[in-house]
Amino acid sequence: MNVFFDAERLKFFRPLSSSRRELVSACLRALFERLHGPAADYAHNLNRDALKELISPVVRDYQSALDTEADQDEFNTAEAGDPQQLTATVIRALLRDGWLEQYPDRNGLVTVFRFSRPGKLFAEAFWALHRPSRSRQRNMRGCRNALEAALSERGDAHDLVDAYEYAEKVIEDLTDGIDYLQERIRHLMQEATVHSQWDDFVEFLDRFQRDYSKQLTADSATLNRQVIRQKIELLRVSLDNQKYKRVEEQLQDIAQWAVKEHTGPSVFEWLLDRIDDIVNAACDTKQPTFVRAMDTYIRRITGLVQQSMMLRTGQNRYAYLNVISKLAERDKTGQDKLLQAIGEQISCVEVRLLDPSSFKLRSATQRRKAATISIQPRASRAARLESFMKRAESEAFAVANEELASKLRGDLRLFQHPIRLSSLPPETARDLISNMQAVEAVRNTKGRDLTATRLPGRVENEFYSGYDYEFDFKRDL
Repeated sequence: MNVFFDAERLKFFRPLSSSRRELVSACLRALFERLHGPAADYAHNLNRDALKELISPVVRDYQSALDTEADQDEFNTAEAGDPQQLTATVIRALLRDGWLEQYPDRNGLVTVFRFSRPGKLFAEAFWALHRPSRSRQRNMRGCRNALEAALSERGDAHDLVDAYEYAEKVIEDLTDGIDYLQERIRHLMQEATVHSQWDDFVEFLDRFQRDYSKQLTADSATLNRQVIRQKIELLRVSLDNQKYKRVEEQLQDIAQWAVKEHTGPSVFEWLLDRIDDIVNAACDTKQPTFVRAMDTYIRRITGLVQQSMMLRTGQNRYAYLNVISKLAERDKTGQDKLLQAIGEQISCVEVRLLDPSSFKLRSATQRRKAATISIQPRASRAARLESFMKRAESEAFAVANEELASKLRGDLRLFQHPIRLSSLPPETARDLISNMQAVEAVRNTKGRDLTATRLPGRVENEFYSGYDYEFDFKRDL
């Protein structure tokens, strides 16, 4: 059993529960930016002097961020008022509790500092929370392109693993967006004032233009799902046995995590199913939730702005009544002074009245013409017949997936054994279309109780040729 809180990590989170936890988190962000950020200086190690020089400005900026209700600790003693002493205290605490570690630099013959492995992981979380998103919102398109690369002649298992990772990032991006908007909504309900929320709304507009607009258009899960499904289906049916075995062997070698997690006889098939499930979850669950959260936030902020405008309008409306009441309370000299002050304030106001002759009523002919235009034209018999024929032609060779799945369930219960695609006779045109669509119907059925397993043999007849499949009820492992 792996134990996290052991040895030097026994009180790993003690600095983050101290009286200066905001200072500690800021120091962790600065350290991560210096050691592992985009502008990290990998040419020079972080020795003690460089560490003090890095943390000292952060200590001066956050020295006043003290939790007065916290218990007495090393961060709120009398010596902690000195920035140099407080800097040394922060470094000592991070070393003692397992965030930083020392190691010898043989080139410079000095002791240098670096993050411990858990310290780096947790510090990255603090750093990422304050770092603007740099995603180009191409994960959905990246998944589609990786599947396309896997279909090419030079495609291999790495392309398939890339597609899986892109699909996972789609869910991560949508989840981050949902969490961000829900946090904005909670903050909006706690501090319901326009002035305190305006900066957050401007930040949301910037993020929408930079990220969310692409996430809902070019990189939308809804727009790309059908293409990804088609490519997944092509990978299932179009790979020859040699490439299929090669990809399967590569996956066994490079994707050990998939080998441990997969169910069924093939890692390749499991990975394709997982990509399909993730994309479906992004389209059916995450993206609608993301859109609803965005709609809720916009409606709340819009309602707050409207309420503020109404209150301001009411204040202007009742200003005249306030002036009249103040005039009634003063003598003639006070009234003259007040009216003179008000006159100086409104002297720049310019009042214009509309010319009544510019308003003209519509004539009866114009009203009848407008009513005639607003009535939708009635379709002719020929147009209705043409529309009916087009619909009949498009539905002539369409078979519902659920209908095919129900028929296969009945046959499996009747015969009490698996059914092969090659055993289904194409006696009519409808039977032929049903056989060609059977694999898709089984994999997209709502019940998820059927399986389609590809067999080594092929189906060859005068209508089509392809891999043979075996249909059966899904068995619980």
